[in-house]
Formats: sequence, structure tokens, C-alpha cells
Amino acid sequence: MGIELPVVDALLVDDACVAVAASVHERAVGLLQYAAAITNFIGERVNIKPLDMGALAWSESVRSSEVTFLLEYLENKNWIIGQQPGWNRPEDYMVTAEGFSYLEEQRTAPAASQAFIAMWFDDSMDDVYAHGIKLAVENCGYSPLRIDRTEHINKIDDEIIRELRRSRFVVADFTSGEGGARGSVYYEAGFARGLGIPVISTCRRDKLSDVHFDTRQYAHITWDSPIELRDALEARIGAVIGEGPHAVPPQSAPSDDRKDAESAAVNEGIV
Repeated sequence: MGIELPVVDALLVDDACVAVAASVHERAVGLLQYAAAITNFIGERVNIKPLDMGALAWSESVRSSEVTFLLEYLENKNWIIGQQPGWNRPEDYMVTAEGFSYLEEQRTAPAASQAFIAMWFDDSMDDVYAHGIKLAVENCGYSPLRIDRTEHINKIDDEIIRELRRSRFVVADFTSGEGGARGSVYYEAGFARGLGIPVISTCRRDKLSDVHFDTRQYAHITWDSPIELRDALEARIGAVIGEGPHAVPPQSAPSDDRKDAESAAVNEGIV
């Protein structure tokens, strides 16, 4: 991701432990994105060795043979061209017009599994996100995306718009601190509505009166605790958006793990 000294915190470890393994196609697309990212001009040949850290990381591979397999996959799709007569290095590849076209389509097509999260990125909201919003979205079969936890080299506004365009829906929490309304949340929710992307609005109950009058007419899920938010948001997503591609079959009763997690949350004061 281009981070020289990455910080691994508890939330990142938790995310990694429950992350859904990417499909072969998704990993190949990641490798295609890497090839495009290191291409300076169309038609340029770029050197991709199977043990390049970039190739391994972007394709979520741990062995050189995996990268080699994915490169062959991309060649079969005609998204890249491999060794050609007159090329000096066997590891040279060129992204084709079809490859660039596919990536462009991915930048604008809705990602059925992604939910964009617009909220106040303050430490006081960490539990609200981890035990409320994130769990609700994942329990419904979608993957939450927080723009502050994505790695990119683009201007942040461009990245926000790109990810909004790729999202199935938006969860916009309008809870604010002493500094007042979070302008970015209003911007992201308004942009999504302008594109016809569903927006589910939420707000901590004691802060609802601070929501701007011109958006207050939209139905807001009000909450006092992360677990209350999780349950209400999960129900709203299920009713308005429907089940996502990563949904698991419903259980007749809460699992022991979920019961234990909720008991621990109560003991820690999260609820």
C-alpha cells in the first residue's frame, strides 16, 4: 500500500481475521491495477517479476507461483500482453486497451458488496463504528468502507467520489462533537443522493437536534449505544437494501460467540 512504516492496531488485526478471502478474479484484477499503476503512458512495457513486493501485495499472493498464475489469467483475458518478439526482458508486460477499459468500468460500476461509511472520524466514535455500524453492515452481507482507512495516492476528494460511485449504499452518521456539524458527512450523503445511491441516515439521539433543518426531514435511525445502533441499522439495511453477497444463513438463535461478545461489550461499557 506504499506505507513505509505501517501501524498494526487491534482493529486492523480484527479486520484481517474476519476478512473474506478474495476470489481468483479479484486477485487478478488487483494485479492488473498494479500493472496500470506503474505504467507511465499507454503502450509502455513494465517489468513485473513474480517476487516483486508490489505484485505480491496487490494480488494478495504469498508465492511467486501465484503471481505467475494470475499473470497468465490476465493474458488469457487479453488484459495484458506478455513476452513478444523483440522484447528484451521476459518479465515485461503491457496493459492492453481492453485492460484499461475494464479498469475504467470498475471505477464507475456499483460494487454490489461495498457500503460507504460517512461519519465523524474521532476516537470517541471508534466503538460506535466497530460494534455498531461495521457489524450491522457485515451481518447483512456487505463490506464497509471508511475513506480514512483506505490507502491511495489520489486527492482525497477524488477518492471519495470514486468510492461513492462504486458503493451499493451509504451509511451516514450525523453525530457531531462540540465543533459542530461534520461538513464532509453532508457532502458525501448529498453526492450519493444525487447519484441515486440509497443513503441510510443515523445520529446519536442527543445530537439529533443539531442536524441541519434542511436534511432533518429524512428518516434518521437514532441510537444511544453501539449495539442499539447495530440492531436498528441491520434491520434497516435488510428492509431497504436487501441481503448482500456475503450474507450468512440466519441462525435460529444468537451464536455463543455473539452472546459472549455482547456480554463483554456490556462489561466494558460499550452498550
